[in-house]
Amino acid sequence: MPQQPKHSWQRPEILLTLMACAVPLSFAAWQAMLNNFAIEQIAFTGKEMGLLQSLREIPGFIAFGTVYLLLVIREQSLALLALLLLGLGTALTGFFPSILGLYLTTLLMSLGFHYYETMQTSLTLQLIEKERTAETFGRMMAAGSFAAIITFALIWCGTHFLEIDYRWLYLVFGGATILVALLAWRLFPHFPARTLQHKHMVVRRRYWLYYALTFMSGARRQIFMVFAGFLMVEKFGYTVGEIALLFMVNASLNVFFAPKIGRLISKVGERNALLCEYSGLILVFCGYALVTSSRIAAGLYILDHFFFALAISLKTYFQKVAAPEDIASTAGISFSINHIAAVVIPASFGLLWLTSPALVFFCGAGMALVSLLLSLLVPKEPGQGRETIFKNSSEPAAGC
Repeated sequence: MPQQPKHSWQRPEILLTLMACAVPLSFAAWQAMLNNFAIEQIAFTGKEMGLLQSLREIPGFIAFGTVYLLLVIREQSLALLALLLLGLGTALTGFFPSILGLYLTTLLMSLGFHYYETMQTSLTLQLIEKERTAETFGRMMAAGSFAAIITFALIWCGTHFLEIDYRWLYLVFGGATILVALLAWRLFPHFPARTLQHKHMVVRRRYWLYYALTFMSGARRQIFMVFAGFLMVEKFGYTVGEIALLFMVNASLNVFFAPKIGRLISKVGERNALLCEYSGLILVFCGYALVTSSRIAAGLYILDHFFFALAISLKTYFQKVAAPEDIASTAGISFSINHIAAVVIPASFGLLWLTSPALVFFCGAGMALVSLLLSLLVPKEPGQGRETIFKNSSEPAAGC
């Protein structure tokens, strides 16, 4: 029997928001310091960075394994356990300043991060009503961004004024995530899902457009995650403090705009939001390829990050077209699909980077163009039986 909440604040929205705040304490810190840590202390080049990022995405590629873990552990508990692994991997990073050490701690951190992200998406789609999902995702993104602002500000102060070693910075922020996860485990009851979820992998033909958009999203995300930040440090000489400030600007914009974008998606629909996102990304990636000014590059980086909030529309599109019992299983499957390209692109494009950094970003623009074309197939009012513009039936598609 699930526990009954004893206080009015013990609600799914509060738990989801608290967990969303715990993630950037570790991941934002890891990401903000990574390029400088890797270049300054381990002498990374684009080749090693590409391989590291490919290794980081392996846990995301095997995220389909979450459906089997759900046979022995509840989704909410698995999400909190994943947060603990995220915090532990981050806390240990600075203690192993070697290629092998960074690879291993990254895998541990990434296992926690990706399994948490899978469970967060699944839990939110199950526990929150459809009409409030986009706005709830926006609020969670804003809360996480606020936590990231605090993280980046502390990193900037710690490196700029106090000259604190990477080892202790990673330990503090990783430990903070562990603490929040333990508090959430202790303070909140288990919230039951409205619909019993499948405990096996579910792949349905009628979700093909969602799978395709998810695959392309994973491909384009790597251009931002891996190479945009590396461009800032390698080409324009950004320090760790400057990178932290840049991340802080991104997070500040998310705090203000993410809830509004969530509400906007509810009004304009997923199709229009996706078309706007990918049209903008084509221009941003071409800008990366041609930029020669560090200030313009920073502006492109901020604009690129801004488009991430529009990705909420892909999640709400799936919530509308999916059978309720498919959500948990498909969340794991889609995360694996998202990371097929993510495992390959960083290492292969890392080699391409040695020849032509501009070509890496032109390839990213091509990926955004493919995504734009796929988005044209999203119906204006998606639902079960209306997964694409080619399906107009008002009846849910049966088990296919």
